[in-house]
Amino acid sequence: MTSYRSLANALCAAMLAAMPVAALAQAHGPASDSPPVKPGVTTWLEPTAAPVFPQTDAEKKAGMQDGRTLPTPEFLQPQLDAALPAFAPTKGLRITRTFKAGSSDVLPGLVDGWVKAFQKYQPGFKLEVERPLAGSLGALELIKGNLDLVFVSRELKPSDVSGFRDKFGYDPFSMPISGGTWRHFGFLDAMAFMTHPGNPIRQLSFAQIDAAFSSTRHRGGKPIKTWGDLGLTGEWANRPVHLYGIKPWNGFEEFIRQRVLSVPGKRGEWNDSIHFDDTFFAVARRVAADPDALGYTGMSAIDSEVAIVPVTTGEGPALEPNYKNVAMADYPLTRVIYLNTNAPKGKPLDPALAEFARFILSREGQAVILKQGIYLPLRARQVTASLDYMKSPR
Repeated sequence: MTSYRSLANALCAAMLAAMPVAALAQAHGPASDSPPVKPGVTTWLEPTAAPVFPQTDAEKKAGMQDGRTLPTPEFLQPQLDAALPAFAPTKGLRITRTFKAGSSDVLPGLVDGWVKAFQKYQPGFKLEVERPLAGSLGALELIKGNLDLVFVSRELKPSDVSGFRDKFGYDPFSMPISGGTWRHFGFLDAMAFMTHPGNPIRQLSFAQIDAAFSSTRHRGGKPIKTWGDLGLTGEWANRPVHLYGIKPWNGFEEFIRQRVLSVPGKRGEWNDSIHFDDTFFAVARRVAADPDALGYTGMSAIDSEVAIVPVTTGEGPALEPNYKNVAMADYPLTRVIYLNTNAPKGKPLDPALAEFARFILSREGQAVILKQGIYLPLRARQVTASLDYMKSPR
């Protein structure tokens, strides 16, 4: 079982407040007979994820041609954010063009859904998704000028960004257009930090994670070596922190590096005390076997008994990666899908692509995500950030 630490007192308090005093007395007896209220956290149990394994060569080949087989959708599904903007077609714009796109192997079905829905407004818009399906190959073809846009289920590789910049003199246009998933293997699952179940730590901040895992410590913390450095006392104060992670380069470690170890203008670097695995499959098992462990991996690979640690950016409460927190994009280690293209510095995005991008970010476009039932629609605040990025000078 995986231990999840979850705040539950607010709901209980609201229910009790709604009950008449007489009902409370009848249900619980005189107040003097009741133990005092003890605010805190409730630990609840969630079954571990089913074991996942690397794709076979045959599965990789099939996925690059036809896309990966979609997982079974989550039983729970989010609602669209009521504040999402409705799509308003640009007056007088008539698109009669065919664009060439690249795509990760987990995205062609979603992209096809967007295109078909957009063609109700712009029937002359055509999009050919090139094969093989692979975000990394698409990024390279974008640099070569062979593609107009690329849908990638992760952040671009640093080498892709630098290669693009070397050729064009500016960075690629890279904008979030969809949420990832909660814990679907291979489909951009959320990330989690975890300890051995016996570890009493209750939360971690980005600054603490950076101080433990990075050599650069851009968030200003002192090096973390012991659990006492992370605030534990007593028998835990002098126990060493054993770090576990995923060997660079990897989409999972790149996400953590960008999201936690890096700050604007400064790229974070891992320190040399981390035990690196080549892939994310074994990290949870190592953490479950080591009482002093602190590690991170994708939610879909947590197949062993560990304690998931709530995290905070430093602004707001520490949150755990339960389904609601991820679906609402409140949990700070949720992931997103990107639309990437070449938008020359100082010039607006191609009008046809801008119209398509606006549609994807609209209520109608995000409804396509909800209809597929695999990925999570963006929240209104995320859409606002993407629209601002699209309008801002680059």
